[in-house]
Amino acid sequence: MIDLYTAATPNGHKISIALEELGLPYTVHHLDLGRLDQKTPEFLRINPNGRVPAIVDRDEDDFAVFESGAILIYLAEKTGRLMPRDPKGRSLVIQWLMFQMAGIGPMMGQANVFYRYFPEKLQPAIDRYHGEVRRLFAVLDGRLADHEYLAGDYSIADIANWAWVRGHDWSGVPLDRFRNLSRWVAQLAARPACIRGIEVPPRTVKIEDEKNADQLIAAARKILETGH
Repeated sequence: MIDLYTAATPNGHKISIALEELGLPYTVHHLDLGRLDQKTPEFLRINPNGRVPAIVDRDEDDFAVFESGAILIYLAEKTGRLMPRDPKGRSLVIQWLMFQMAGIGPMMGQANVFYRYFPEKLQPAIDRYHGEVRRLFAVLDGRLADHEYLAGDYSIADIANWAWVRGHDWSGVPLDRFRNLSRWVAQLAARPACIRGIEVPPRTVKIEDEKNADQLIAAARKILETGH
């Protein structure tokens, strides 16, 4: 049994999607980030960095894993699925996983901050991060021009990148010019495990619903103001 400590964020959704794909039994512990549940002493014993997601594998002497990319690798290796075992295949998956961890996630995260959450519209910052997100999307689009998935078969690399790229409108970067990336986003959006995974934990407000955007923005600003 896996204990999943998470919130309705792209990084959290990576893990719930993977768990759904793998069919592993898990229990959800929903952390309220605005209430700083991620900074409690109990959670810091699981993840010293005080961020979601994290897991505890109850079947492996309560082994804790934090950092979403590390969790994905752990789950793939635990089950022998969603990542090849041969060195080249494994490396290819990890390369595209690291592409998300080092590029897509941080750049889209900063785009979200300056485009959506920051109370002042700092256009140079918005332009900077929108430009970098578009550059990274172009890299994905080029890769997907002659590959159905990012690293051969469907893998944790696809899960990690999709969990972020699906929120492109929220970041203010449309996919109109990225035909191959758009195809891939829609393809993964139709997968049952992806559909289930992005509803863990259940959300009262969705990024796709612009009418309720103010609620998400207010919650995000509260987190930013606390420095956490």
